Amino acid sequence: MAGGGAAAGGWAPGQVIPGDEPVELNPGRERTTLVVTNTGDRPVQVGSHFHFAAVNPGLAFDRAAAWGTRLDVPAGTSVRFEPGVEKEVVLVPLAGARRVSGLRAEYAGALDERTAEPTERNYGA
Repeated sequence: MAGGGAAAGGWAPGQVIPGDEPVELNPGRERTTLVVTNTGDRPVQVGSHFHFAAVNPGLAFDRAAAWGTRLDVPAGTSVRFEPGVEKEVVLVPLAGARRVSGLRAEYAGALDERTAEPTERNYGA
């Protein structure tokens, strides 16, 4: 068999060989810990790369402290906030160009070029 497939003792297509050591999430990144309470009557789920300051308004926390951050969880995962439950989360800064588009319009734009200090309705976007 040419190419050494699984039958020849080689690698199989799509095969994954995990390392022996755990992978550190976001090494060397600054972390912010916040307490979040779901004040709504339905669960809220937040994905790994969503701009945390812009999450559902039913989640109560220090949004100014969360400006420009996302959850410190593995890519593709999420955190669920049950109604009435308080939960501690760890956040890391969004990287790359640090521009947010889409999501919620009042939060869109360059994260490091706020035009105003955060308020209840305007988080500086």
